[in-house]
Amino acid sequence: MAGRLRRGEGLDTQDKLEEMRREIDAGLERVLAADDSRLFEAMRYAVLGGGKRFRPLLLLAAGEAFGAPRDSLLPYACAVELIHSYSLVHDDLPAMDNDDFRRGKPSCHKAFGEGLALLAGDGLLSLAFEVLTEAPHPQGHAERKEAALREIAAAAGVRGMIKGQWLDISLAHKELDGDAFLGMIGKKTGTLIRASVKSGAILAGAPKTGLEAAEEYGVALGLAFQLRDDLADAGRSGSAPRPDAVAVFGLAGARARLEACVAGALGALDRGRIVSLELRRLAGILNLEPGT
Repeated sequence: MAGRLRRGEGLDTQDKLEEMRREIDAGLERVLAADDSRLFEAMRYAVLGGGKRFRPLLLLAAGEAFGAPRDSLLPYACAVELIHSYSLVHDDLPAMDNDDFRRGKPSCHKAFGEGLALLAGDGLLSLAFEVLTEAPHPQGHAERKEAALREIAAAAGVRGMIKGQWLDISLAHKELDGDAFLGMIGKKTGTLIRASVKSGAILAGAPKTGLEAAEEYGVALGLAFQLRDDLADAGRSGSAPRPDAVAVFGLAGARARLEACVAGALGALDRGRIVSLELRRLAGILNLEPGT
């Protein structure tokens, strides 16, 4: 007699990713439905109704690749997306990138005002850590939860994403040679992507070789993500307020580095013997479409 299908079994890779995305969105909606205040309205505006959920998808896919059940991973995935959304709200503020639109609609500060947008970003960050602290121990292993929390906190903090953002607004154009630029985007954009992949593997109890391969994949993918975004922006009118990959490397050079990073990410999966069509697909799409 045939056994019962597990979640996602029988679906092709893209359908499985869509199933994961729907579960992430449902989880985010539950977390953000706790309050009907204007503050939570702004927080919901910043998170719901847009975004590819790239980082939480990576966490789920990495965890499942090493055998963790999706339900145990989902709170961590949602928390990572809350952190990412907070960073976008703050990035769009006039004091930072000064962007009027995000994901095809007015950015949070244009819709709600700068003061409330600032607080909404703060609220999303603190809410993310509420979600993380309340998340279950994966398969009863408290040490895995502690390690994942440490990984995500460091990625979001002053030696990770925040330092990358500071470098972005403080370094002069002439200081941003290729190495400095890659170092900056490796922190500003790449560090939370890397942490998402590695945290999924940690929560699943991956062996040392698996963790190393997951981290290598995440580092390469984090660079590829920003390179792809900069290439997508290259054809748009106007000039970036600060150098991007095309300004630093040229169009052909940025494209070559993108392809090399995607190949490096896929190679890390092969070297680590990580079997995951979802992780392969998430790397491959960076050669096809911009991320958000």
